[in-house]
Amino acid sequence: MAIGAFAEGALADGGEGYSGRVTPFVVLSCVVASSGGILFGYDLGISGGVTSMDSFLKRFFPEVYRQSQMQDTKVSHYCEFNSELLTMFTSSLYIAGLVATLVAASITRRYGRRVSMLIGGTIFVAGSVFGGAAVNVPMLILNRILLGIGLGFTNQSIPLYLSEMAPPRYRGAINNGFELCISLGILFANILNYFVIKITAGWGWRISLSMAALPAAFLTIGAIFLPETPSFIIQHDGDTNKARILLQKLRGTTSVQKELDDLVSASNLSRTTQYPFRNIFKRKYRPQLVIALLIPFFNQVTGINVMNFYAPVMFRTIGLKERASLFSSVVTRLCATFANIIAMMVVDRFGRRKLFLIGGVQMILSQFTVGAILAAKFKDYEDMDNEYAYLVLITMCVFVAGFAWSWGPLTFLVPAEVCPLEIRSAGQSIVVAVVFLMAFVIGQIFLELPMEQMEQVWSRHWFWKKIVGEKVEKKQANSGKTALPSL
Repeated sequence: MAIGAFAEGALADGGEGYSGRVTPFVVLSCVVASSGGILFGYDLGISGGVTSMDSFLKRFFPEVYRQSQMQDTKVSHYCEFNSELLTMFTSSLYIAGLVATLVAASITRRYGRRVSMLIGGTIFVAGSVFGGAAVNVPMLILNRILLGIGLGFTNQSIPLYLSEMAPPRYRGAINNGFELCISLGILFANILNYFVIKITAGWGWRISLSMAALPAAFLTIGAIFLPETPSFIIQHDGDTNKARILLQKLRGTTSVQKELDDLVSASNLSRTTQYPFRNIFKRKYRPQLVIALLIPFFNQVTGINVMNFYAPVMFRTIGLKERASLFSSVVTRLCATFANIIAMMVVDRFGRRKLFLIGGVQMILSQFTVGAILAAKFKDYEDMDNEYAYLVLITMCVFVAGFAWSWGPLTFLVPAEVCPLEIRSAGQSIVVAVVFLMAFVIGQIFLELPMEQMEQVWSRHWFWKKIVGEKVEKKQANSGKTALPSL
């Protein structure tokens, strides 16, 4: 794997010579900041859940609902939930987030990490209001765009805040709190979806979408009372005495001079850098740039967001019913949450590189296993036997656990550690932008991927249908199957 080329020492600075401990003040500050991860996780869990709810589909995506209700063999299982409008609902958030995180880099660097958290939390609250009150698809899309802007700010600023507030020797565990909160957000969303599906009046999805305002409001209110990081205080104000007092409070000791001196040196260098995005492309920052690009790229191509977006849809596709599919998502997320806790305990002991490698192998083996089961037992127009459906569920639990204790938390931790102060904000923006870009691409193309259905894709294209349409129709007539509905 590409991560094997990274130097372990660069990834896990132990802060040799620094004094201090984990104080209640640093824990409280980091817990409030980490709660921003719940926003991201809640959205991942909710969007996948509501798109499997019949009441939601019937109101906003009636064609998808009709396809999912067909009991005959006219519609392929691969295409029951395939809709350009539905995938736009899912993935429009990520384009908005991509643009927002690039803007957030300048705001975070100029006005502070706390300000970006405040902006992101406020916009996220506004987006959740539009989601809960939605009466048409444009309102849903506006909801997703506002949520994306909010996440662009929070995902860019929170990992920086955690890395700069945490004692270096415990930085991995504290920064992993952000990933734990993402996992908890997905878990809360899955549990909520499971219970609101029982509302027979069909408005349970409104609760799911509007409840996103609660964690966002908690972050926004909490951020008002959070201190800025010592690094930003020195960089922005040059007030070393204020930074010293804050460090002493954070570390629980008066012996903070060495850490303070290092922060001052980093800040002096940072002040000479006026254009972080331009500087990060310089040759001397090439290792940091490569890490900021490749780690989030590989994070996304693991396929984790297919699980986050479409887990309930996938479990319904292989034969589980509506409530069973939502409950299966709860089970996989419980496994991920447990793995997140393990990661917090071992990341500073074993190092980053070992977790990358072990988690990667675990995910690869899980994916091969699921692929073999589906290839052998999942038929295009028939439900899978229950025992094999639950075997898929167990294997996916192993998969998400592998991600949750390796590539998940380390994607936000490692770039924040390896980027020096002068390019740290830009580096984190690149990480979040790559995550959002790849999430958008995956959200758009996943439901189009089965190669067996590509003939129907060509037959509906405005140009190629003139050439291949007749051939496809003859083949379908010979096989006795009707054409798939429009994707």
